[in-house]
Amino acid sequence: MSISATAPVSNGALWTGRALSAIVVLFMIFDGVIKLPPLSVVTETMGQLGWPADPNIARLLGIIGLVSTALYALPRTSVLGAILLTAYMGGAISTHVRIGNPLFSHTLFGVYLGVMLWGGLYLRDARVRALIPFSR
Repeated sequence: MSISATAPVSNGALWTGRALSAIVVLFMIFDGVIKLPPLSVVTETMGQLGWPADPNIARLLGIIGLVSTALYALPRTSVLGAILLTAYMGGAISTHVRIGNPLFSHTLFGVYLGVMLWGGLYLRDARVRALIPFSR
């Protein structure tokens, strides 16, 4: 199925996709920005999660998250950004699994974000709908 043959979505579905994407973008901006300055709450939390309590590692993770989020927010690179953010969230999920955090509140939070991320992208991007056709 070509992109031109993809069924258009309704105006409501398009705005739902934009809203879902905006929630993910806003959360990821917060997540990335809070890791940039050497905040003790960030380094302490990283230590509790089994990461080195090093502000430079936090800063690197913040930059990776912000770059991936920027790529997701830009329509031309949104699919690449979605893939990178999915990988980023996979790392977070594996960290929470490894230390035995609660399943529904901590461990699956990355899954919830991933579903919103790809659902929002699916509703707002015809290229993704062409790749993943749910109906004929």
